[in-house]
Amino acid sequence: MKKFYLSVVGALMLGMSALAVAEIPPPDELVRDTVHEVMLIVNYDKTLVSNQARLLRLVEAKILPHFDFERMTKLAVGRGWRTASVEQKQALILEFRTLLVRTYTKVFVTYPDPKIEIKPIKLDDAATEITVRSVIRISGGQVVIVDYEMEKTATGWKAFDVTVEGVSLVTSYRGSFADQIQQTGIDGLIKALADKNLAASHAAVQQKAQSN
Repeated sequence: MKKFYLSVVGALMLGMSALAVAEIPPPDELVRDTVHEVMLIVNYDKTLVSNQARLLRLVEAKILPHFDFERMTKLAVGRGWRTASVEQKQALILEFRTLLVRTYTKVFVTYPDPKIEIKPIKLDDAATEITVRSVIRISGGQVVIVDYEMEKTATGWKAFDVTVEGVSLVTSYRGSFADQIQQTGIDGLIKALADKNLAASHAAVQQKAQSN
């Protein structure tokens, strides 16, 4: 079930492409405009669905500027974050970011044409955090509710958590991360994430080789 949630989230997360920050757009407009932009790209170039490497590059280019992966990693790691060294924190952010980005690329394979509705918000000028709500409609009549927890930064609004049908993306990892840290420490968690990312990379290479 968690894999389903993460895959669905990817449809919206993939849409968080870079916009000019000289005039910071409201968070709901940011999500709406960039979702439409990315859907146009994917619908125009159907080969993206079957090319994991290109999908990965597109996700990295569009997601990274608009997600606070440091805060997401800190929330997911929990209490262990306080005892991690600077080097360990940077390694955790890198591996967790890679894990999430790779997960998001799968959405276009499973759900190639989701219909996404971004709910409008009433934004207080003084607000520094807000929830952007959205609805994803998938072929077959299935509806999934996705909420973005957004924070206002000097460079624009950024997401630091996503909740799908009431399940937080960040807290869904917290339990397993805490168990891993208890068993093998921070370095053990970093290695476990790195191994998982490496296995996913090898699988993508093999898949591409088989399709050629």
